[in-house]
Amino acid sequence: MLEEEREIFKRDGVVVLRGLFKDWMDVLTAGVNANEQNPGEWFRDYTPGESKGRFWADYCNWQRIQEFKQFIEESPAAEIVKNLMQAQRVRIFHEHVLVKAAGSSKVTPWHHDTPYYPVDAKQTLSLWIPLDPVSRESTIEFVAGSHQWDALYRPQSFTGEYYQHNSKEEILPDIDANRDQYNILGWALEPGDAVAFDYRTVHGAPGNLSSTHSRRAVSFRWLGDDAVYVDRGGKTSPQYPHLIGKLATGDALPEDEFPFVA
Repeated sequence: MLEEEREIFKRDGVVVLRGLFKDWMDVLTAGVNANEQNPGEWFRDYTPGESKGRFWADYCNWQRIQEFKQFIEESPAAEIVKNLMQAQRVRIFHEHVLVKAAGSSKVTPWHHDTPYYPVDAKQTLSLWIPLDPVSRESTIEFVAGSHQWDALYRPQSFTGEYYQHNSKEEILPDIDANRDQYNILGWALEPGDAVAFDYRTVHGAPGNLSSTHSRRAVSFRWLGDDAVYVDRGGKTSPQYPHLIGKLATGDALPEDEFPFVA
């Protein structure tokens, strides 16, 4: 099965994987609950003061939240990622929890992940795994083939503020105003499904249009053989402040923090 998905991933920069993680829903749900009860250093509430439609996110907690660590080390995810990327080895970068409550109108703006990260790599893959049913109208979307655009777009926070980097990044084209000019992909999803995408692929997400349930998702980010550290000249996300000054562009990533899993 994965041979066909591998070709789609290579062509479009994104592919949907059906039902591969059904047996891991209880584990991931327990991990998200533990994360919400005990937020990490980088926890963000994107709807402060709002009693309805809350949107919160957190990341880089997998080494302290046992359920996330178990998924990374024991689930078939690493081997699936390795197959899709055609990598010799696969290492975990980090996990990212994103929860949009029922009725949340908060939009995740179009972006690609490359300029956010203090890593440079061509073998990259994020597994976006929903814990709730997601309608096509509320799902994460992708511009097919945009991983091959060979462009670097200025990153912005989910609140719309641009990061200040020293590099000359471009402003992302207005995707929503010109949707008919792009091949935009998105899928209705069930718990156990996943969307695998290259982190260079432009993507975004609408609010959660469901009036009955949250849209909880965990995205596990993976790197292949060629990943190295890069100094972006400003803030990154995740930030890894302890690596600033310790590593220079082109240096190998520390394996204790970003271990090889498969």
